[in-house]
Amino acid sequence: MNSSKPARLSPPRKLTVLFLTLLCTGWLTSSAAAHKPSDSYLRIHGGSSTLKIEWDISIKDLEMLVGVDSNQDNKITWGELRSKRAEIGAHAMSRLKLRADGKSCELKLVELLFTEHSDGGYAVLSLETDQPGNATVIDVEYDLLFDIDPTHRGLVLYENGTVTSNHILSPSQSKIELRTSEMSLWSTFVDYVIEGVWHIWIGLDHVLFLISLLLTAVLVRENKKWEPAEKFWPTCRAVLKIVTVFTLAHSITLWLAVMDYVTLPSQAVEATIAFSIIVVAINNLYPALPLSGWMIAFAFGLVHGFGFANVLLDLGLS
Repeated sequence: MNSSKPARLSPPRKLTVLFLTLLCTGWLTSSAAAHKPSDSYLRIHGGSSTLKIEWDISIKDLEMLVGVDSNQDNKITWGELRSKRAEIGAHAMSRLKLRADGKSCELKLVELLFTEHSDGGYAVLSLETDQPGNATVIDVEYDLLFDIDPTHRGLVLYENGTVTSNHILSPSQSKIELRTSEMSLWSTFVDYVIEGVWHIWIGLDHVLFLISLLLTAVLVRENKKWEPAEKFWPTCRAVLKIVTVFTLAHSITLWLAVMDYVTLPSQAVEATIAFSIIVVAINNLYPALPLSGWMIAFAFGLVHGFGFANVLLDLGLS
């Protein structure tokens, strides 16, 4: 009987196994959750006779909370949404508490409207309070989805004619204090840096694309085949090039989109981002593209920038 040693995977085959594992994990996770995390948009208007609120809540979230798809056909119509006005208003207002200068605000649903954000349809709740809009301090307590979705965020825009400030409500910070005096720019910047990192981290498509490119940074291509890199510094430079160029590329298109110089449909952007992962995956398995990793990072990084822009535009930054 002949004995033989178990076959060892070559570096390219090890790479293939690792990449396919990551790809399947990302695919399954992406199927379970949309690219854009759950957000609601709370615009609080002061400076007038009464404090007024406009609250955008995702139709998908409302379906989970109160069940607006009456006939269960997976198509929510305006008629179905309007028929659930009382339930939507009651549930939403039970998860939002405001105090103006220490006095509790009684919320009243005035109108129910509809709008579109980059991730789909939203119900717009127009609310009025019984407190004046010139309050010095407004305390906000928010808990729309935190008990069932820890990734949910409440994005607050406060304005009173002279002051505009942005805030983020999360499970760890469900209460905020709004003041009529100007907020520190540094404080707002820090809040959005922290939440920006969080949004990117749970947006697996961007992370998966970058990981896919970095997997081959420890290899060199010879005759359309991957071979292990023999030196450390060329590998280190390859990693730095990919990460830096990707950041530069998506920053360019992020700026163009946020400044309204270029606008692309969010569906086309998301589809192209998914396509970029597939292209890199195939090139990892069969390195036929006549482009280095940093070139691919720059080309597709331009598209990924529009994906980031869709999130930022929805935040309603001042």
